[in-house]
Amino acid sequence: MSWTFTDDVDVFLDAAGASLAARPAENTVILTVTATLRREGPHAYGGSAPLLGWWRGADGEVAGTLVRTPPHPPLLGSVAPEAIGPLAAALPLTRINADRASAERIAVGWPGHRVDQERRLYRLGTLVPPSPAPPGRARAAVAADRELLVRWHLAFADETGQSGARAERMVDERTAAGGLTLWEDEGGVPVAMTAVSPRIAGMVRIVRVYTPPEHRRRGYAAAVTAESSRAAREAGAREVLLFTDLANPTSNGVYRRIGYRAVSDRLLISAVER
Repeated sequence: MSWTFTDDVDVFLDAAGASLAARPAENTVILTVTATLRREGPHAYGGSAPLLGWWRGADGEVAGTLVRTPPHPPLLGSVAPEAIGPLAAALPLTRINADRASAERIAVGWPGHRVDQERRLYRLGTLVPPSPAPPGRARAAVAADRELLVRWHLAFADETGQSGARAERMVDERTAAGGLTLWEDEGGVPVAMTAVSPRIAGMVRIVRVYTPPEHRRRGYAAAVTAESSRAAREAGAREVLLFTDLANPTSNGVYRRIGYRAVSDRLLISAVER
């Protein structure tokens, strides 16, 4: 029973890929991050080489995964409770992004900790489109929308505290793959956007929902998210997921109303001295 670490994403996925795919909702972030590393190379996230790890239990099966892509904090996938202690011993941690129970177990070994972010993972159940829907219609983004989409990706990153370094590349890739949807008002003016991650292990995730401030509180976000969710499911996704910030009750309410149901919470926590 031990953790094994590598900087090679193919070695990691050969060992842990089946375990990740068996629980695509719980491992959604690690699945998408490792797919990006495989597609774009080890420096896809702008820092040094990644660190990827997996834990094997007494039965020899993989029962825990971790991915660190500097400068981002380590991501912990679904993990057996008994793997937490050995992880802390093998890899000194001062920050972690993990499910609530695992994050709290890790924090027990710190002198103190600070919760930097709480996010809730939702899974689409029975889709309930907004009724009445706001005026306008959904359409797929096209190359002519690039300038607007890059600007909205940067605005989303700024509002959520994320990096905007990959905005142009994400827009180009998602537009080419049909993964960006716009909601237009009655005059044909784009007023909201969603982005959907590529399908992996039957799972997709709504990864960007953005409405400019001047167009908010009109139902556009719910409408465009519902349309993206419907299209993803019709295209064959078995799991349609999204994350929300628990500090934003408005967005949590919007997604519940259109049929999303809570799966689990994730914490981003940092060690602090007391």
